[in-house]
Amino acid sequence: MTLLDTNVIVDALDKSQADHQWAKKQIEDAVAAEGGGISVVTLAELCAGARNPADVEPEIRRLGLTVHDVPAAAASICGKAYRRYAAARRSSGGGLSPKMPLPDFFIGAQAEVMDWKIATRDQGRFEKYFPTVVLVTP
Repeated sequence: MTLLDTNVIVDALDKSQADHQWAKKQIEDAVAAEGGGISVVTLAELCAGARNPADVEPEIRRLGLTVHDVPAAAASICGKAYRRYAAARRSSGGGLSPKMPLPDFFIGAQAEVMDWKIATRDQGRFEKYFPTVVLVTP
């Protein structure tokens, strides 16, 4: 299974994005091979940015993608990775981080628990905090 990050879906749906063709290919390849899906976290991000949130999930399914709940086993992995991120941010002078883990930490933890790949163009954070997850990047 390839878990598609929010930026891949955004790029695939917007022809003006620089990585539009790459993103479309990632979706097509995943669906044709081992399966492609998104996290409910990605679904929430997409709905937050949509004019009509009710249209988002049907569009995802039209692309042949499935939507996956975050398993409970991902919670501790997400929390530990986010604590490392928050500490690194403070020590680098970047200030305090939000108290709630950023969406990428939920997505990364989900991929780690499920042993899924992540297609993303946000390589740095995933590589640093989820080094065992295989990434597919442009």
